[in-house]
Amino acid sequence: MDHSRAPVLDALVEFHEQGITPFNPPGHKQGRGADQRVVDVVGEGVFRSDVLGPNGLDDRLLRHGVLQEAQELMADAVGAEHTFFSTCGSSLSVKSAMLAVAGPHEKLIVARHAHKSVISGLIISGVSPVWVHPHWDGERHLSHPPGPDEVRAAFEAEPEAKGMLLVTPTDYGTCGDIAAIAEVCHEFDKPLIVDEAWGAHLPFHPALPPWAMNAGADLCVTSVHKMGAAVEQSSVFHLQGNRVDPAVLKAREDLLGTTSASSLVYATLDGWRRQMVEDGEKLLSTALSLAHGVRREIDELPGLRVMGEREFIGPADSFDPLKVVVDLSELGISGYQAADWLRARRQVTVGLSDHRRIVAIITIGDDERTAATLVAALGDLTKAAERMKAPPALHLPDPHDLELSTVMLPRDAFFGETEQVGVDEAVGRVAAEMISPYPPGSPALVPGEVITKDVLDYLRSGLAAGMQLPDPADSDLESIRVVRDSA
Repeated sequence: MDHSRAPVLDALVEFHEQGITPFNPPGHKQGRGADQRVVDVVGEGVFRSDVLGPNGLDDRLLRHGVLQEAQELMADAVGAEHTFFSTCGSSLSVKSAMLAVAGPHEKLIVARHAHKSVISGLIISGVSPVWVHPHWDGERHLSHPPGPDEVRAAFEAEPEAKGMLLVTPTDYGTCGDIAAIAEVCHEFDKPLIVDEAWGAHLPFHPALPPWAMNAGADLCVTSVHKMGAAVEQSSVFHLQGNRVDPAVLKAREDLLGTTSASSLVYATLDGWRRQMVEDGEKLLSTALSLAHGVRREIDELPGLRVMGEREFIGPADSFDPLKVVVDLSELGISGYQAADWLRARRQVTVGLSDHRRIVAIITIGDDERTAATLVAALGDLTKAAERMKAPPALHLPDPHDLELSTVMLPRDAFFGETEQVGVDEAVGRVAAEMISPYPPGSPALVPGEVITKDVLDYLRSGLAAGMQLPDPADSDLESIRVVRDSA
C-alpha cells in the first residue's frame, strides 16, 4: 500500500480548498463562533480541523471511504488483518474487544491487575471474570503480567471461558510472554485479547519488546496518545485470525462509541501511521539511545536507582527501556512528593508516581534538551529531598493479601441495592464500587469482592500519603459503598 498517503489529512486539505460553507455541526462553524479567548489559547487550527466525517471529510454516504482507507493503511503498517480507530481512547477499545469475545454471564479470563476500564467493561457487559493473578514482586510491591502456566491452569479450571485478556506492557514498562500465552489460548481454541495500551510504538523497532500481533494475539488494543504521537483519546484496535468476527467487533464498537467522532483524533492517527512507516525505526532508534543515556545519568545520581533488567527480567518476560522507572527509596521520600516537587519547582511532570517510585516516559518527542532538563531536575531533587518531611507511613500488605475473594458478578454488585457504610463496618462486606490508585488505575477493590482490613488499610494510608483515588463515592474514604445486606 502507498504509505505516503494520509487519507484523513488529505480530506481535510480538500475540505478547506473547496471553501465549503457548513450548515451542519460542529456549531462553531470552523471557529467563527468560538470565543476569541478560547481561540487565543488553543489556536485557530484546532477549530479549522474539527470537521464531521459524513458530509465533511467524506460525502453524505461516505462513498470516498476516507476513514476505511486510513484504517486499512494502519492495519497494513502493523501487519494486522483489520484495524479500527477509536476516538474515545483505549478505555472504549478494550470494552469493545471484551464484548466481542464474551457476553452476559459468560466467562472471560482476566489478568487481575487490569486497568479500571476493563473492570468497567465487566460491569457493563455482565461478563463473569476468571481472575489470573499477576506475578508479584513482594519486595518492591510491583505486579508484572502473569505467565502461560497461570493461564493454562485457568482454562483447565474454567474450560467454558470464552477467551483471555492480558495486560502488557504494564505502566512500569514490564511485558508478559505474549507468544507463550497465545499458544496456550489457541490450544483451547480461545482468543487472546491484549490490552497493549502502552505499546503503540512496539511494531516499529526490533529492539523493543515483541508486540501482540507478531506474537500471535487475536485482538490487540493500543493507545497512540501514550507512546505514539497522536492527540489524547487516540486509540486503535487490531484484529487477526478467525477467532473473533470483525463484524461482531465493529458492532460492539458501534454500540459503545460516539456518533460524533473527532476528526482531530482521526487525522493525528493517520499522520502518525505515515510517520512511523516512513521514519519510525530511525526516530525510535534516537529515542532509545536518548533513553539509555538518561537511564545511565540518573542512575549515577545519589539516592536514585533506575530499575531495569536486574529487577524486571524473571518476574516479567521483557521491558520497555523508554519507561524510565526511578526508585527513590534511598532518598527517604515518596514518589508522590517527588512528582509534586518536580512540577512545582522545576516545571517537570512525570507519568506515574507511587509510594517509592516515579516513571518518566521518553518518546520520539524528546531530544537532548528535554533529556537534560529531566536529569537536572532529578539532580536538584536529590538535594531538596534532605529538607523534605518524611512521608506518611503506607500500609503495604503482602501482595497475596490483596487477592480478594469474588462472590458476586461485578455488574450485579455495582447495579444492585447498595448502602454507604463506615470503613470499620465495611470489612467483610461486598464492595459495590471500584477503588483504583491512579495512575496506574488498576483497582485495588472491584465490585463483587469481599472487603478486607488489609486492603482498606492500604488504600486509606495511601490516600494520606498522596495517592490519588478518583472513583470512590466518598473521596475521603471514611465510608465505602457496599452491597446492601439482605439480612
